[in-house]
This record gives sequence, structure tokens and C-alpha cells, in this order.
Amino acid sequence: MTDELDRVRDHYRATGLTDRLKNALAVFGPEQQRLKPEQLATLDQFHTRGLAATAELANLAAINAGMSVLDVGSGVGGPARFLAETYGCTMIGVDLSEPFVEAARYLTTRTGQDAKVSFEAGSALALPFEDSRFDAALLQHVAMNIADRPLLYREIRRVLKPGGKFATFDVVLNGGDPLYPVPWAKTLGESFLLTADATCEAIEAAGFGTLVRRDDTAAAKAWFAELRAAGPPSLNLGVVMGQGFAEFATNLGRNLMEGRLGILTAVFEAVPVN
Repeated sequence: MTDELDRVRDHYRATGLTDRLKNALAVFGPEQQRLKPEQLATLDQFHTRGLAATAELANLAAINAGMSVLDVGSGVGGPARFLAETYGCTMIGVDLSEPFVEAARYLTTRTGQDAKVSFEAGSALALPFEDSRFDAALLQHVAMNIADRPLLYREIRRVLKPGGKFATFDVVLNGGDPLYPVPWAKTLGESFLLTADATCEAIEAAGFGTLVRRDDTAAAKAWFAELRAAGPPSLNLGVVMGQGFAEFATNLGRNLMEGRLGILTAVFEAVPVN
């Protein structure tokens, strides 16, 4: 497990990330200029379909102001900031990459949300939280990096209250061998994809009941087609992942278009333990 985590850390090392973000955000004004979460959406939503996908997933999970919500694999914190602003919930993000956590904290200070949004460095396979702490948990484009899916989903179940919601939006195997590199892996050895059926079976086996399951591959294909036609915005995920990101994203789009990969959206409920 240690070797696997080290490979993931290396993939998301992002040296000098916070400084790159400071430079990129100069287009919005001086450092003390308060930013809105929506202004960051083209560079802090690290998943297919960006902000729209986060908003849909939150609606499906019925996120509301009274909830304490965990974002597993929170990246630079875009979904957490958006959910806190939109729904008034309290958000905690956890990510394996310390540079991502540092950047997430910096961006959250820039949006003035430190009171409602926080981040910790840690592994999704050993979440640094007590049992039954959260009302809901989100997992977006994260599980593809994790070989031990049973442990991942058991950890999420452990930190959720009985009846808590677990919302996932992830890439799944569909048919054929994926082309690499992609945003989460440069080679097959760093990628641990499952089919949609196998993913849902693993989640249910960890103590969840299925509330919503849908195939969002068509929507992802349409999003990639629009992005290709319009070109990437000036502030994009390349700021976070570096110059190689354009190739990663192109390959993900091709994998979806050719039917090699698909997109699963699903919401589950934590079944009470007898």
C-alpha cells in the first residue's frame, strides 16, 4: 500500500503550486482582492464537466445548510468552497497531496471562507476523523487511483453517520483498454479502474444502499466536444497539473468518445449497523 500511495503522491506532487496560482490569479486584481468561488471554477474543479457536475451531485445528495460534509480527495478545494457558499454547509476536505492542501487553504483564504471550509492532508484509506462524524461525503474522480476499493468505501462508511449520504462521480471501465496518460495516471500501473457494476457492488458491500445510479457518459462526451470546439479557458487545470495536462485531458476525452471509459454518478445511503 505504501508504494501505491507514494506513486499517487508523485503524480500529484505539483511543486510550486501555490505560487503558480498566485501568479495566475493576478488577472483578478491584487492579492488582497476577495474572490468568489465561481471565479475559480475553471481551475479548481478537478473532474469531468467541472462545476456543473459538482452542483448536480450535491443536489442528488440533498446537501443542505445543517450538514457537515467531507470531500474525499479534495484537490485544491473547488467543490468544498462551492458547496459551502451555495448550501451553507460546513466542509472538510482531505487530500493525499500536501501541495494540493496548501493550495486549497490559500484559495479558501482568498474567498474568505476559512470559517466554513477547511482541509487536511491524509489518505482516503485511513481518514483522519472519528467514526460517524459526517452527514455526507463526496468522492469525485478519485477512486481510479485506489486499488483497495473495499477499504476506501469502508473508510467512507465509517466516518458517516447512519443514514448519511455518499455521493460519487467517477470514471469507470466501459469497454476496451484505456489510452494513457490520463489526468489521474501516466501509465496503467497507476490506474485502478473498475466497471460501474463492480464499483457499485463494492460500495454496497461496504455498508451502503443505493439511492441513485446513472450513466453520465453522454453528458461527459458532450462536455468534451464543447471544450474542444471552444478551446480551454485561460485559467484552466493546466495551472494545477502543469504543461502535460493538455495531453492527459485529450486522452480522457478520446477514451470516453471511443467507449473505452464511462462516467458513473451515484448516491448511496449509509445503512445503520445492527
